Amino acid sequence: MVGSGGAAGEARAGPEGRARPAGQAPAVSPFQSLARARGLRDLSGDGGVRKEELRPGAGQAVPPAASVADITLGGLEIGLLTMKKGEVARFVFTPDYAYGRQGCPPLIPPNATVLFEVEVLDFLDSDESDTFFELTAEQQDTFPLQKVLKVADTEREFGNYLYRKRHFEGAKDRYKRAFSILGRSPSSEAEQCQIDASKLLVLLNLSLTYLKLERPAQALVYGEKALEIDQRNAKALFRCGQACLCMTEYEKARDFLVRAQHIQPFNHDINNELKKLASCYKDYMEKEKEMCCRMFAPLNSSSG
Repeated sequence: MVGSGGAAGEARAGPEGRARPAGQAPAVSPFQSLARARGLRDLSGDGGVRKEELRPGAGQAVPPAASVADITLGGLEIGLLTMKKGEVARFVFTPDYAYGRQGCPPLIPPNATVLFEVEVLDFLDSDESDTFFELTAEQQDTFPLQKVLKVADTEREFGNYLYRKRHFEGAKDRYKRAFSILGRSPSSEAEQCQIDASKLLVLLNLSLTYLKLERPAQALVYGEKALEIDQRNAKALFRCGQACLCMTEYEKARDFLVRAQHIQPFNHDINNELKKLASCYKDYMEKEKEMCCRMFAPLNSSSG
C-alpha cells in the first residue's frame, strides 16, 4: 500500500502507562483496560493491532492495492485494510506495530503503545489503473471506452490529491497520464461528448498546475486546448489570461480575461485579475516612459 492516494485520517496517539515501583503488581494501562472492557478485535493475531469500530462505513473495504495518505505505521496499514469509506475506528497498537523501541520524540516515548482514531474519508484503488498502463498501446485500444474513462478519472483524482498536497510535479504527471489515453476515435457523437468532458477536466487541471509550477507558456498551451473543446469555458479563458499576464503579454491577457468576464461578470477571481492586469500595465507604461526620458535626456541637454 503506497502513501499517495485518497484515503486520509485523523489520529491521536498516547503512550502506555507509567513506571511502577519494584515488587508492585503490574498496573493495567488505560489501553489494556480499553481492550479488555470493550473487546477490541485482534487484527494481527498476536494482540499487537486491536480495533474498535466507532461508526460503520459503506461499500467495499480498502483493497490492498489502494493508495492511501500518511501511512507511517505497520499497524495502521493492517487496520486500514479492514475499514470502509466513511468508517471511524479506534486502534490500539503495541510498540512493534507503532513506533518501536525508539519512539518518536518528543511526543512518543520509547516502547509506547499508542491509540489512534481514524476516519476513512476516501480511497482510490490504483490496481486497475496501474495494470492498464502496463499494457501496450495496441492492447489499450481494445478496451471499451467506459473502462478507459474510468482509468483516466482515477489518474485525475490522483492528480487532484497530489495537487491539494502541493506536490505539483506529481500532479502534473498524473494529469498527463490521464490525457495520454483520451485520444481514441469515438464511434458515436455520444462517445465524443464523453471523451471531451473527460479531456476538458484534465486540460483545465494541467493549465492550473503549470501555473503553479511557474511555467505559463505550458499553462497557456493547455488552456487553449481546453478552449478548442469549449470556447466559452470561463475557467479556460481565465487560465489563459493568467498565463499571458505572467508572460507580460498584456493585450492577450486582457482579451482572455474580458471574454471570461462576459461569461461570469460577477466572478471575483476574474475581476481581481483584471484589476491586477490594469495595475501591471500601468507600471509597465510608467517604466517605459521613464526609460524613454532617460534615453532622450542627453539629446535634450546637448541641444541647448
